[in-house]
Amino acid sequence: MQHFEITQLLEAIYFRYGYDFRHYARASLERKVINRLRLAKLVNISAMTCKILYEPSFFNLFLKDMSVTVTEMFRDPYVFKKIRTSVCQHLKTYSRVNIWHVGCATGEEAYSMAILLDEEGLLPRTRIYATDYNNHSLELATRGNYKADKMPQYNENYLKSGGKSSLSHYYQQQGNIINFDDSLKKYITFANHNLMKDQVFAQMHLVFCRNVLIYFDATLQNSVLNLLKESLIHRGFLILGDKESLDFSQQREYFENYANKERIYRLCANL
Repeated sequence: MQHFEITQLLEAIYFRYGYDFRHYARASLERKVINRLRLAKLVNISAMTCKILYEPSFFNLFLKDMSVTVTEMFRDPYVFKKIRTSVCQHLKTYSRVNIWHVGCATGEEAYSMAILLDEEGLLPRTRIYATDYNNHSLELATRGNYKADKMPQYNENYLKSGGKSSLSHYYQQQGNIINFDDSLKKYITFANHNLMKDQVFAQMHLVFCRNVLIYFDATLQNSVLNLLKESLIHRGFLILGDKESLDFSQQREYFENYANKERIYRLCANL
């Protein structure tokens, strides 16, 4: 019965708001729904469906529940090191560079990319598009304010990724809050984008989509991967998370492995 009620809830959300969670990984989704049901002290999922349909503010709470906000600066430093030492050499051959961070959450990895590009001399000719469907996360990302007590770990990641200075060079600190410089922010556009229904971002040289696909079922994964493929320029790069792969996807034939450990793929030359 509960499984059926959750299916009805997802159908209602799709037709009322246009967000299609019907192809999210079911076990994770059901845990989040039950947790929100408990927090709201509702008697059953049918009651939750009514509340979501008629109270947009409650639906926004549901969106926050569904959004993945786990991130950090220079997460998996070896990935950023490969971008720095190898991918950037290709990006330097273009007069203009477009990068899309998909599911950017609160923006730490978008700022990480801006710092890396600055040190490689690429930032002035780059536009970074960082998108998410969680408006609350996007507001935090746009401000670029983070807790200072996270900076020692972030600086360690930065140095492991091949950082050439100190992370403190790129922010100012006031109390327990740091704020990243406008010199980085002006090259980043934070925007709402829903992978479930919105269109491609055309002419991207690099698409950064890490630890997003793991929350989707195979149907949605293939749909999203096709959208990412169509967003790339000829010979563009796609970067996935360490638990994600193109191996069993419908898009596998369009990409070559560029760096297996780092999950970096490149559109095939013969396309």
